[in-house]
Amino acid sequence: MDYDILTLQKSLTKIMTEKRFYHSLGVQGMSFALAIKYGYDMDKANLAGLLHDCAKDMKDEKLISECRKYNLPIREVENRNGFLLHGKLGAYYAEHKYGITDTEILSAIYYHTTGKPEMTPLEMIIFVSDYIEPNRSSKRIPALNSIRQTAFIDLNKATVEILENTLLYLEKTGQEIDQLTVDAYEYYRNRV
Repeated sequence: MDYDILTLQKSLTKIMTEKRFYHSLGVQGMSFALAIKYGYDMDKANLAGLLHDCAKDMKDEKLISECRKYNLPIREVENRNGFLLHGKLGAYYAEHKYGITDTEILSAIYYHTTGKPEMTPLEMIIFVSDYIEPNRSSKRIPALNSIRQTAFIDLNKATVEILENTLLYLEKTGQEIDQLTVDAYEYYRNRV
């Protein structure tokens, strides 16, 4: 895999807020570290981590209109919560704007927000890295430091803890829950 990471980083600074860009760098670094820990392809993890939010800095209406423009399927929950589309649209952008053809990288970007049952190692690495990257605040997520430690001991267990925390947070705040996240939680909680 031969991608110029510095060129990709520079291009992302043009479309992302500063905060989102530093978050993406954090996910990139965490993905690389978890790939080392679990013996996974570091280049793929590095690239997927960097590009995972390449469609995030858009309003819900724009995400929906872009998905329609490119004939990407929109589920009912996504139509009501357009921000959920940024992974799907991000995977499309990664392929069509940044030339990424590796289907595993594209899938990791696609599912990084909701998770899904039976994630590949890369999908799980990006999902976990997005949650635990160094710029996230443990003041906002009380169990964050514990989950960070768990991620370097047992990736499956960290995935379950993240899914459980996410579901509890969404329930507590009255936000709609994507069935993919519920399905992922049900799948992984029985495997740790």
